[in-house]
Amino acid sequence: MSKIAYDPVKDKFARIVRKSRRLRRIFYFLLDMFFLRSWHIRRLLKEKGEEFDKKGTWRVLDAGCGFGQYDRFLLETFKNVSIHSVDVKENYLEDNRRYFKHDLNKGRIEFEKADLLEYEKPDEFDLVFCIDVLEHIADDVKVISKLSKSLKMDGYFLMHSPSHYSEKDAGPDNTFVGEHARAGYSKAEIEKKLMEADLLPVKTHYTYGKWGRRAWILSVKWPMVWFSKISFLALLPLLVYYPLVMPFCLLMNYVDLYTKNRQGNGIYAFARKV
Repeated sequence: MSKIAYDPVKDKFARIVRKSRRLRRIFYFLLDMFFLRSWHIRRLLKEKGEEFDKKGTWRVLDAGCGFGQYDRFLLETFKNVSIHSVDVKENYLEDNRRYFKHDLNKGRIEFEKADLLEYEKPDEFDLVFCIDVLEHIADDVKVISKLSKSLKMDGYFLMHSPSHYSEKDAGPDNTFVGEHARAGYSKAEIEKKLMEADLLPVKTHYTYGKWGRRAWILSVKWPMVWFSKISFLALLPLLVYYPLVMPFCLLMNYVDLYTKNRQGNGIYAFARKV
């Protein structure tokens, strides 16, 4: 199986959309459409966010914001949310500061360079989310503990990561993704680590199940392998490929969103601070 790193491919797209607000919005739309994890995470954020927003201002920590796609979703969906967004990559943060300039000026969001192994703001946030980050960090227990301490009592923690079922695609040896410290989590493992950090699991769910994984292979995996090997010329055949496969991929993603998967290549955990 071909080995590929996500970051160089993501950085290529980041350079394309960096200077154009319109292209950046298209980029966000594509991320939300192609990556099934976004379907699950936005659904959970909307459900819990509606509860918080009715009570007034609520504070959110985006622990590993990347391109800021979930920050954009929260800001556009809720009027009372206030976001503190951190990442270890300064270039991502600068791009986000440029795109979110108006929200920065209004005090609705702030960006900070931070290493999650060292970051801690005790009892400050109502919600902390950490999406596809923990699998990159060897000492994940330390990070989960610090993020838990940053939550207010009865606040909520949300994570997503590859699961242990994704080893053939995301493990460290001869794999599709070469950037992970671990292949992924089982329900038992992530729930144990959450409880050790005073986080009571509310819902743990496998994503990218039977249908979601097939959609990912068709819409993400094969095109990324092709794209990483060839360059932007790969976009030309993709203009024919995607219109053919995307209707089926979107349908399979929708099925995954409402299926209680017994197993899947991804996993999310939603937990409450106790």
